[in-house]
Amino acid sequence: MGTGKHRAVDARRQKMGSIVVAGTIPLVVALAGTGTANAGRDRSVPATEVDRAEQFGVTGEADQATSRDETGDAETGPSRQWPAAEAQNVRPYRGLYIPEDTLSSLQWARPMPEKEYLAPVDVLHLPVPVAPVPPIAPPPHKLRFGDVQVDAPEWLYREQAIQLNDGAAQAEANLATFLDSVGMERTRSDRIAGQTVGAAAIGVAAGTAVASPFALLGATMGGALGGAVGLPFAPIGLAAGPMGAAYGAALMAAPLAVIGAGVGAALGAVHAFSAPPRALSTPPESDGTTSESAETPTRAGRHYA
Repeated sequence: MGTGKHRAVDARRQKMGSIVVAGTIPLVVALAGTGTANAGRDRSVPATEVDRAEQFGVTGEADQATSRDETGDAETGPSRQWPAAEAQNVRPYRGLYIPEDTLSSLQWARPMPEKEYLAPVDVLHLPVPVAPVPPIAPPPHKLRFGDVQVDAPEWLYREQAIQLNDGAAQAEANLATFLDSVGMERTRSDRIAGQTVGAAAIGVAAGTAVASPFALLGATMGGALGGAVGLPFAPIGLAAGPMGAAYGAALMAAPLAVIGAGVGAALGAVHAFSAPPRALSTPPESDGTTSESAETPTRAGRHYA
């Protein structure tokens, strides 16, 4: 039975009610504005038809012409066909023709640089603005990672092969641009950038090969754990098994692959930086007379035929 007493209003409920009311005010204003806008339209034409007419610029005369065409004017035919909308922001991408056997999409790529000479390392300075170095196009049917080239495997899709080549070429070009900005000559920049990227790729392959037993163990453990977690939610939960296996393999292989890439890149950069220069020169012109010592090499005063 009631006691006749009123319960006191909880302050928290009162505060929550005020927040809810305040939050509904913008919604009410938006709905009221929408209703006012709809009320201003012509009641004889549905709102959707008005919107389409305004969007495509169809006037009343065009509607009448379309109606006449649809009613049996067979000479002119329909003036507009559905769907009549045109996509916006269409900019056709046109460029040079890249052969189908070349796994690259870089329109601004350059051919393989010549290796007839190698400039010495000049005095270096702080980076300054320089022109960006264009990437190098890969040979046909090849995956190119710096100065390392391998045949593209048949199981690799062409788009994925293009992505690999483009990524490696862009990284090589960016590194060469930085080396140019600190004062290196073009051949030295290409040598260091190409050898760094190539050695990094070899390091990744070596690290992955070393990590393969650990990756297999991680895949087994991850697959078992994922299968155990997802089994109660079968059949959808069974997808947790392959996901756990992939995660376990990557968790084991990724660190060694990264370490291999870092070590390989460092060794490649040091080797290319310390490579001796090669001068671009031509042999001296011969006057047709040669001495006996020039014809046969000597050692300790003796001639060797």
